[in-house]
Amino acid sequence: MELSLTRPICFFDLETTGVNVSKDKIVEISILKVFPNGNKESKTWLVNPGIPIPPQTTAVHGITDEKVANEPSFKQLSKSIHELIKGSDLAGFNSDRFDIPLLAEEMLRAEIDVDFKKFLTVDVQTIFHKMEKRNLSAAYKFYCGKELENAHSAEADTTATYEVLKAQIEKYDDLENDITSLSAFSTRRKSVDFAGFILVDDDGDPSFSFGKHKGRKVNEILDQEPGYFSWLLNADFPLYTKKVLTAIRMERMNTGL
Repeated sequence: MELSLTRPICFFDLETTGVNVSKDKIVEISILKVFPNGNKESKTWLVNPGIPIPPQTTAVHGITDEKVANEPSFKQLSKSIHELIKGSDLAGFNSDRFDIPLLAEEMLRAEIDVDFKKFLTVDVQTIFHKMEKRNLSAAYKFYCGKELENAHSAEADTTATYEVLKAQIEKYDDLENDITSLSAFSTRRKSVDFAGFILVDDDGDPSFSFGKHKGRKVNEILDQEPGYFSWLLNADFPLYTKKVLTAIRMERMNTGL
């Protein structure tokens, strides 16, 4: 079964220096772009992160400092990556919670302001966990009947994710072959930023998901504690989260509320 697409969708996977969205960097990115007519375009880049790759991380994906020493930085690749994903939807395995937030951070570090909220996203892991509750290797074996060779290679994981999604659509009658529906189904919770620090509450307003103001509306706290906003901007939060908070504050100032 092929995907029913109205515009291209980019399946992508990142290998990184770690799992801290604020601090860690991309060391490999692979993108498989699938077009509505069924054509495909694939690109994989090794990336010099500019910081040491921890040995425990290398043990997972096999990428060493030496392997990326002469590779381009993400900033050098950022325009090419942006051109490839522009005008497409995005899909990945655990992408809503990790790959997209980290890609957004890297784009902002490269001074490319991409509004990732305009992309429809499909998180294949969420579909898998809702249906079967396992990991990518198990998903690949369960849905595709094959062993995943070279797991934690960005290219292998990207291709496997694409194949798993197609198999999921074919297996489950109530899973629509439509990116809008798949995006809605694979979204765990509605957040304003990607890292999940700012959620949408029952009233449809941005609210904090952490700390002493957990569950409180962002605008309410900005009014009551102006200094909290300054603290957030200087604290160790993702750049995209800070961008979202700044936009909320500016909108409130512009409307005079």
